[in-house]
Amino acid sequence: MKRFIENDTHEKFDVLVIGGGITGASVAYEAASRGLKVALLEKKDFSWATSSVTSKLIHGGLRYLANGEIGLVRESLRERRVLENIAPNFVYPMPILMTHYKTPLKNSKWVVKAGMLIYDALSYDKKYTWDASKKIPRHKTISKRAVLASEQNVRPAGLTGASLFYDCISIFPERLTLAFIKSAAACGAQVANYAQVESFLTDQEKNIAGVRVKDLLQNKTIDIFSSITINCAGPWADILLGLAESRAPNGAVLRRSEGIHIITKKKLVSGKHVVACMTPQGRHFFLIPWRNHTIIGTTDKPFVGNPDTYQVTKDAILELIDEVNRSFGDGTLSFADVVHTYGGLRPLVEEQTAETYTSSRRYEISDNKENGLNGLITVEGGKFTTSRNLAEKCVDLVDAKLGRPKVKSKTARHHLAGCRIKNLNSFMEDIHKQSANGFGGATLDYLARCYGTDYPAIIKLAHENNDLAEQLNEDGEILAQVVYAVREEMAHTLADIVLRRTGIGTLGNPGEAVLRKVAQVAARELQWTPERMEQEIAGTISTLRLPQ
Repeated sequence: MKRFIENDTHEKFDVLVIGGGITGASVAYEAASRGLKVALLEKKDFSWATSSVTSKLIHGGLRYLANGEIGLVRESLRERRVLENIAPNFVYPMPILMTHYKTPLKNSKWVVKAGMLIYDALSYDKKYTWDASKKIPRHKTISKRAVLASEQNVRPAGLTGASLFYDCISIFPERLTLAFIKSAAACGAQVANYAQVESFLTDQEKNIAGVRVKDLLQNKTIDIFSSITINCAGPWADILLGLAESRAPNGAVLRRSEGIHIITKKKLVSGKHVVACMTPQGRHFFLIPWRNHTIIGTTDKPFVGNPDTYQVTKDAILELIDEVNRSFGDGTLSFADVVHTYGGLRPLVEEQTAETYTSSRRYEISDNKENGLNGLITVEGGKFTTSRNLAEKCVDLVDAKLGRPKVKSKTARHHLAGCRIKNLNSFMEDIHKQSANGFGGATLDYLARCYGTDYPAIIKLAHENNDLAEQLNEDGEILAQVVYAVREEMAHTLADIVLRRTGIGTLGNPGEAVLRKVAQVAARELQWTPERMEQEIAGTISTLRLPQ
């Protein structure tokens, strides 16, 4: 992929998507797959914000049943299966052990049992996966003894048993988002990161006709014209609307909730299950096994202020640790056990209430014509799991506004770019046969899952230059991925490479020696000066530093 704004041809697009998270990526892919001329702009890097700070779960939203959101749960469960199908190397069934205690009542195994039966019924098509290994079984209730035998750190006092059910885990949400962007590009979409919208353009009838955008890498400003512009800016959606109209449009109220996660190498769970626990306040948190570490999260608190200023605080980390210690394990988890933290803001669509945990994760697609901004559509709210279906509905509206016959969506029927794998087990077996070519099992496994059918390009780079075959971490990542990230995946900074194209930095700071090796390869590819390389290393170390 290449940034199209570097060689602007002044063409007019049918659709211009603003935002390179999972929502914008899905909308761009859906529109391009229907034959529309599409451009996508992201002000920083793809998936740098909300889409990169998830719990790495692709789930149906069991707790939404308590709010009576049957339709949202059914949509989420259907889309969970779709993502298993179209992204088989990224999305995997995962057992979840939801512990039950005598109190509170809503965590009673009998109350939850009723919800589980509904959850199973709403996921009636969960066995209809393209790959048999992706089939999800029905839930079951297990005894206290069975819980403690399988997860020894579950607190026994008051424990009555657990519900064992399945949702899915996404091993690398940032690369899954990138797969949607690559799919859009494969269908003809033009994409660019580090392209910040500064203002909206209007035509003679005062309709929105495109945007003025600042190319942050080349320090130039260009105008991009489009028939329809779609605001997929997530937590920034209302701020972007403010650029279109000095009077705030009377659309849906956008709220923001903060969610943080911490990662520890402390052995808290067996690795066989995600463990779900409930705090004394009645809010769930998850302990998620991931790359021989445990992810703990998430929090859910209102955030008021400019989203550009948001950052995880030590107080938020300590608050989460306190919740865990009051509900799970021996109560000794401490700040010293945290190796990495990440957090971000979720866009919510609802009137202001006292808290955000029970807020809906529904989305709204608004035709801003009603607010005098014809030519602009705004998407607000939503969740990672339902983004593809959101995009389908959004492009249905685009077709209607353009006066086109409605084109049937095909994105649920085709693998994403790099994910064209019919049988994952066979695919993994085939790639491991290449161990004779000098690559270890960890490297082959990592490349197969994170790059799918594109993995031969990484191996080819390493064969052409033996220095690029150097293994950087326990996961088996190699320096060839750095070259690939720059040449093929539009990475422009060290943080792009270690946080969103590879997993080198997603478990925390891998050490200055590793960062320097990566930066030296990137510097050759991107022609950084020695001073720029040192700035990139220092900036990435600062980004990965725990808050104090």
